[in-house]
Formats: sequence, structure tokens, C-alpha cells
Amino acid sequence: MTFLCISCYFKGSPFLRAAKEAGNTIFFITVKKLEHADWPREAIDEFFFIDSESNAPADLANLAKGVSWLMRSKQVDRIVALDDFDVEKAAYLREEFRLPGMGQTTARYFRDKLAMRVQARDQGVPVPKFSDLFNDVRLTEFANTIEYPCLIKPRGEASATGIKKVHSAAELWQHVHSLGEKRDQYLVEQFRPGDVYHVDAISVDGEIVFCQSSRYLDTPFEVAHGGGIFRSVSVPYHHPDAETLRRLTGEVMDAFHMQFSASHTEFIKMPDGSFVFLETASRVGGAHLAEMVEAATGISLWAEWARLETAKAYGKEYHLPERRFDQSGIIVSLSRYAKPDMTPFNDPEVVWKMDKKQHVGVIVASDSTDRILEILDKYASIIANDYHMSMPAPPKSTN
Repeated sequence: MTFLCISCYFKGSPFLRAAKEAGNTIFFITVKKLEHADWPREAIDEFFFIDSESNAPADLANLAKGVSWLMRSKQVDRIVALDDFDVEKAAYLREEFRLPGMGQTTARYFRDKLAMRVQARDQGVPVPKFSDLFNDVRLTEFANTIEYPCLIKPRGEASATGIKKVHSAAELWQHVHSLGEKRDQYLVEQFRPGDVYHVDAISVDGEIVFCQSSRYLDTPFEVAHGGGIFRSVSVPYHHPDAETLRRLTGEVMDAFHMQFSASHTEFIKMPDGSFVFLETASRVGGAHLAEMVEAATGISLWAEWARLETAKAYGKEYHLPERRFDQSGIIVSLSRYAKPDMTPFNDPEVVWKMDKKQHVGVIVASDSTDRILEILDKYASIIANDYHMSMPAPPKSTN
């Protein structure tokens, strides 16, 4: 089969290698500025470049023109988006060329934060109180009755990008007015304090066949807006929280009509112990969480996703390899050094060290959650004192 893969960010190399190893032809679309990135070129049969990662209608139409030209001489059997921002591109192209896979309506549930919340609420999945910004009367009612603080979020961004915390109705309206004609591209929801958990899963034929739950020790929002150090740790498989999160993730995937893909879903644990849905994505989680999951389970989310896509393309059954049930944790930070010295991170539980300019990061694995937390705390202290550098929160994208 021929896979047309899209990623406008540098990620997904394990998927590309596994898809190629499965015998597929791989065409790859990325942005021109990443032409010389360290892609696995041995796994890519042909590159194609676009000037912008934008999902604006005119840019999607231009992308379709390019793919139409490509398909005059080359067969394309499947289209796969490797990054969150490319899910819309892939869905648009599948619709345009009538190819199998997730279409635009379903893709909205995994990209549009407002669509996520409406669909989850309507299907009985617990969510924080929220409102669109379309109508002044409805928004006034929300602003005057909600408990503050609230978060104003762009509907189409990923992670914590572009989020604004407001503490009163006056501040909410001030920010809404500042959005001008773009206010319809945002929503507002009540801020719910609590630990944030992420669930990394693989779905096959509408059923979850792999599910790993983890807890952020420092949430992406805190890291992005407070300049903190990113950390996450796995939740033991048979812990009651993990069992609840598996059930809720299944409910979200059912509500959003997921058929087959990797997914990354986040929930907030409330003070009373219940969980509310935060957001989801039909791709592998970023920030090297896939490597953390593999350290605990032996399952490479990227590689298994590629094998799943291949099995579906050939009409064959997919079987997940046997998994492990160990624990793992990750710590990542910006570094004040271009090439930080990694020798202080030398515990025997260390299974991965980050090799990226201006970054320091480690993954540790053990059969003990307490040992994982002990090491992460120790490394957080070392990084905070000797390595850490913070930068302003990323600006909102122009997509």
C-alpha cells in the first residue's frame, strides 16, 4: 500500500520506519522549513513540501490541488496525520479523494475544543462548565453565574497554547472584546483545580485494545505559563484511578466515533475523587510521552499505530503484542546549556536520555511507583538548580 503521511512538526519517525518496514510505500508531506530536519530518510520514498502548516480553507484547497497532481501518476491508499495540527489536513484530503479513514465531522471531535465538549456533554461524559462565545446574551448568563477563575481557550490549538485565565466577569468580557472578529474561534470554561491525567490508547474496530494511564506532576498549562519543569508518572494498571480512566476513555472514544487509531486523552481529577474530561487527540501524545509509555509497557505507540494502519489497509486483523505492567516517569526542561551534561542522571532506572539542543530530559522505569517519584523529585531539584531555563508561553498560532 502507499501511505501519504503528513507532519508539519518534527515527530513521527518511529511511525514512518514501522510503516516502511511493513512493506508500504511512504510519501511524506511536511513544511519547507523542516526540509533538512533529521527525518528517517531511509523510510521515506518521496518528500513533498508546503510553505505553511495553516489549516485555513484556502491553504487546504491548495494542498488538495497538490495531492491531486500527485495522484495523476501515483496511487495513494491511506492518508495519516502524525501531528495534531495535521488531523484537519488529512480529514479534508480523505473527503476530497474519497479515501478510507476519519472524515471531517469525526475529526472535529478530536481537534475542535468546543466540538469536544459539546459532544462529550451530550453523550453523558462529565465535562467542566463551558460556553461558546457566539451570543452575547448566553455569554452574559454564563459570565454572571459561573464560579471563577475561567479559561478562555482557542478552539483549534493544541496543549496549553493561547489559553488565558480570567478571574472575573469584567476580565472575561475585556478579553472577549479584545478578540474582535476572532471571538467565534474561542470558548470559555470553568477552571477546575486538580491533578491532570493523560491516557494513551490504541483503538481497533471501535474497541480500546491498549490503554496506559499517567499523571502529570506538573501540568502542561503550568509549564507553558509558569516556566516549570515538565514531569509525568504512570499510574499502576490496577489502581482504581486507572480503572476509572480506562472506562472514561472508552466512553469518550465511543462518543467521538473512534474506529482505529492511537489517541491521547486528558482528564482532571476533582477534589471529590471524580474525573472530568479535558480534551483528546487522535494521535500519539507529544513531549516524549510515547517513550515513557514504552518504558513501562514495552509497547511503542508509534510503531503499533503504523502496524494497525497497515493491517486496516490490507483488510487484515491487527493483534497487539504482549505488554508489560511496569511503571515509568519522565522529566523534561529547557536547559540554559546548548548541550547539557547528562552525567548526573545516572541511576540504574534511567532508560532514556534526551538528545536535543537546549533541553534536558530523562525517562526512568521501575516496578515501583515510589521509586519513580523519588528519582523524579531528585532530578527535578538538580535540573532546577543547575540546568533550568524558562521562556514565555508560546504565542497563539495563526492557523
